[in-house]
Amino acid sequence: MSRITINAPLDSGSDTILTADALDFVADLHEKFGDRLGALLAKRDNRAAVMNDGTLPRFTPDYAAVRADRTWQVAGSTSAPGLEDRRVELVGPVTEPEVVAALNSQAKVWLADFEDSTSPTWANMIGGQRALYLAIRDRLPGVSNRNQPTIGMRPRGWHLPEKHLIVTAESGEQSPAIGALVDFGLYFFHNAKQLIDSGSGPYFNLPKLESSLEARLWNQIFVFAQDALGIDQGTIRATVHIETIDAAFHMEEILWELRDHCAGLQAAGWDYLFSVVKNLRHSPEFVLPDRERLTNALPLMKAFTDRLVWTCHRRGAHAIGTMSNLMTDHPDEAFVASEFARMREDKAREAWQGFDGTWVADPGLVPAALAVYDAALGERPHQLDNLRPDVRACAEHLLDITGLEPIVTEEGVRVNIRVAIGYLNEWLGGNGNVALENLLEDVSTAEISRSQIWQWIHHEVTLDNGQQVTRELVERYLGEELAVLEQQPADHLAEAVEIFRASALTDEFPEYLTVPAYTEHLVDRVAKGAVHAA
Repeated sequence: MSRITINAPLDSGSDTILTADALDFVADLHEKFGDRLGALLAKRDNRAAVMNDGTLPRFTPDYAAVRADRTWQVAGSTSAPGLEDRRVELVGPVTEPEVVAALNSQAKVWLADFEDSTSPTWANMIGGQRALYLAIRDRLPGVSNRNQPTIGMRPRGWHLPEKHLIVTAESGEQSPAIGALVDFGLYFFHNAKQLIDSGSGPYFNLPKLESSLEARLWNQIFVFAQDALGIDQGTIRATVHIETIDAAFHMEEILWELRDHCAGLQAAGWDYLFSVVKNLRHSPEFVLPDRERLTNALPLMKAFTDRLVWTCHRRGAHAIGTMSNLMTDHPDEAFVASEFARMREDKAREAWQGFDGTWVADPGLVPAALAVYDAALGERPHQLDNLRPDVRACAEHLLDITGLEPIVTEEGVRVNIRVAIGYLNEWLGGNGNVALENLLEDVSTAEISRSQIWQWIHHEVTLDNGQQVTRELVERYLGEELAVLEQQPADHLAEAVEIFRASALTDEFPEYLTVPAYTEHLVDRVAKGAVHAA
C-alpha cells in the first residue's frame, strides 16, 4: 500500500488530524485514483490546445441521448438534511475566527473554503481541518448560534498539489500528494459519520471541473470513500462550480455522472471569465474590456446563467448564483450604501432568473441577501418548479460576444496591476481573502486581472487615451504603482512582482498562477528533521 511522509512541522493539535488511519485513507485514495486523474489532466491539455488554435467549444455528441432523455433526475438537495434551503450561502476561509464568524451568521449554508479564498500554507490547511473537526463536534469556542448554517466543504482543484505530504507508491516512486484528495480525504474520514449523526451530512463543493469525465472520477471517489467507511451510498452530496468554458458545455453531462451524489451547480462568474480569456486568448473577438464592464448582463454571461438554471431545474438540482464580494467594513457609508443597493439589485435579478440561492463573501452581507431571496421565495425553500421554458441558450448564445467591445482604460490596467500584485503579496503571507479596491478579492480576481493584461498586450489593445498596451507600458505603470505603496517589513512584494511578470508579461501563458506561486514561492517554516512517516 502507498505510504505518506509528512515533510512539515507537527504543531499542537495536528495529531488530531494526521492520524495513521486518516493518512492511510488518503494514501488509498491516491493509490486508486491518482493515475486516473493524471490521464484526465492530460485530456485537459489536449482540449486547451484545440481551443488555443481557434476551435470554439461545442456540445459533444457522446451524451446526446443523455441530454435528450427527459426522465432522469439527480439525487438533489431535498433529501439531504440541511441542504433543502440554500437561499444564502456564505463562503470563506477556515481560520478559527472565520469559522466562528461564519457559524454565528444567519446564512443557510457555510462553505468552508480550502480553495480560492485560502492561501494553502501548511498551517492554514491542517489548521482549517482541525477547526472544522472541533466545530462539527461543538467544541469550537465562540460559536453561540443555535441555528448554525449547514457546513459544506470545498477542497482544492485537481491541479494543486500538497507539497508537505509525499506519497510513495508500491513501485517506490515518490510524488507530492494531490491537494484535492488530501482535503477531501482528511475531512471525510474524520467528520462524515459525525455529520450524519448530528442530522446533517458530508457535503462538498467541487471546483474547476472541466468535463463529465472529471465528474465521473469524483463520483468514483465518493463511492469508494462511502464503502471504505461503511456509509450508505448516496449519502454524500456535491455541488459543482461551473467556472470554465468547457464545463459550461458539459453541465448536463456533469449532473448525469454525479447524479447519485449531486446537489446542484453554482455559477462562478469571475472564474468563468478567466477561463474564457485563458482558453480563447488567441481569438481577438474575445478580448475583454475593463473588469468593471464585465457584468452578468453581458449576453454571454446571461446565456451562461440562464442555461445553468434551466439545466439544474429540469434535473431536480439546485442552481446557486454568483458571488458578491462587497466589503462591509468600509469608512465611506455613502459608498457602502450604494454598493449594497447594487448588490440587492443583482441578487433580485438572480432570483428572477430562477436561482435557488446565492453566494456572499462577508457575514455582513447575509441579511441583505436573505431579504432579497426571502421576498422572492417566501416560505418555499427553493424554486425548482421554475423550469424556465423560455431559455434558448445554445452554443451560439454561450459564445455571444455582443457587448464585449474592448474598451480598456489606463485606470483599468492599473487596477488589474494593483489587484494582482496586492493579492499575491497577501497570499504569499498566508491570507487568501484580501480586501482590495473596495472588494474582498480571492484567487479568481487575481487570475482575471493578470490574464487580461496578458491578453491586452498580445492583441496590441489601444487604451482610450490612445496609448497601446505593451510590456513596457505595463512595466512603467507597475513601477509607478509600487512607488506609492506603503510597504511593510512582512510584505512579499518582490516575489509577487516576480510571479506577476512570469504570468502576465511573458510569451507563454501559465495555466494557473497559483501553481508556480505555491511550489516555488509559498514557504512554510519547516523545522529541521521534520519528516514523519505514516
